[in-house]
Amino acid sequence: MKQRLFKCLPLAVAALLVGGATQAQEKTEGTSSDATKLNTWSIGINAGALAPISPLGGKNDFSNWKTNLGYGLYIKKQITPYFSLRLDGVRGKLKGDNSEPYKSGAVNDSPLSAFETNLDYSASLNAVVNLFNIDMFHKNNALQLYASAGAGVAGYKVKTSTGGGALTDYSNGETFNELVVPVGVGAKFKLSDRVNLDLGWTMNYVDNDNLDGYYRGSNDKYSYAYGGLEFALGSGQKQLAWHNPVALTYDEALQAKQTANALKSDLDAQKAENAKLRADMDGLLKDTDGDGVADKLDKCPDTPTGVVVDGAGCPLKVPVPVVEKVIITEADRKVVADAIKNLEFDLGKATIRSKSYATLNRVASLLIEKNFSLKLAGHTDNTGSDALNLKLSKDRAESVKAYLVSQGANASRIEATGYGEGQPIASNKTAAGRQKNRRVEFTLY
Repeated sequence: MKQRLFKCLPLAVAALLVGGATQAQEKTEGTSSDATKLNTWSIGINAGALAPISPLGGKNDFSNWKTNLGYGLYIKKQITPYFSLRLDGVRGKLKGDNSEPYKSGAVNDSPLSAFETNLDYSASLNAVVNLFNIDMFHKNNALQLYASAGAGVAGYKVKTSTGGGALTDYSNGETFNELVVPVGVGAKFKLSDRVNLDLGWTMNYVDNDNLDGYYRGSNDKYSYAYGGLEFALGSGQKQLAWHNPVALTYDEALQAKQTANALKSDLDAQKAENAKLRADMDGLLKDTDGDGVADKLDKCPDTPTGVVVDGAGCPLKVPVPVVEKVIITEADRKVVADAIKNLEFDLGKATIRSKSYATLNRVASLLIEKNFSLKLAGHTDNTGSDALNLKLSKDRAESVKAYLVSQGANASRIEATGYGEGQPIASNKTAAGRQKNRRVEFTLY
């Protein structure tokens, strides 16, 4: 148990110290109506009486205990208004002798006459619970009671005396490092928003029987009664430790109710305004004859149903479109036929061979001159898969279109489609037939 504590305590101490160094200026946002910032870090200094005694029971090793000066400091992190973690450090001396008998009348058979223990340090991490005097209408209390408990390590050297002689080192002057468990109570008074008066008493239980140099088989104890000041760190105006969450809840509920009432009034006013706007819009958008033009703008208010109207609500007079007749001559068809006859592609590809350029150039000139439209239909033989043939026929038709457009033809008047092997014009069983089926057809219109 003790070894595990020695390993874990330095980590806890380091974490709290680093947190204190990096967050001492932390501002915790309160949620009260005045948006008060609450400080959560604080440091304290204290001094008081160290005594090797336990008023809570048990027999002390020396009949006459003495009170000596002790002093300490701590750093504290307030996690909630009720709970905090506090790292305490205490130093001082513990003394006692057997110059008087036990008050109980018990026989003092100790071989030692006196002892003096130099408490080099006592470092402990403590959980502190605040005991609030809850008052619904007070956001900050002025008096606070608390209880604490924790664990730590105490380092000390002991000197003892026999027969009233001089004090000598116990255990060759060895420094003992022992587990210590502090349990305490206290009262805190708020002097200002940043300074508190701290009065407390702690009972420290040592995990050994060597604190006073006399071993009897029962663990030693010592007490520390102190008074001191605690200083809040951070830029906030208040301390979280004094904050009353019950009063905060009451304020929040009151503010929420006021906000809800204000929002309801705004909503009712908005609904009334929307109703008025809706009535005005209904009047503006009224359309008796249903022609899509509001009555206020309709110059022909009795237009029969189904009649197309203009922006003024009157029947729309649409001019009859003039369809230009396309005349295709035999000479035009010959130009296209020559292009089809001379059109060749690389084997299995959509690349046009250069020998086809001359006749394709004449087709491009014809499309430009007479503004013809042209449909290109790509076909293949049955060699290869259906999907491959369909893609190849489409790619070849698109390749011809791209070439004609590159020569100045209007791309919007050229349609390219691929049909694959689905529309043969000859048998695919012969080489000559397959050659005829591998084609791109040109259709002028």
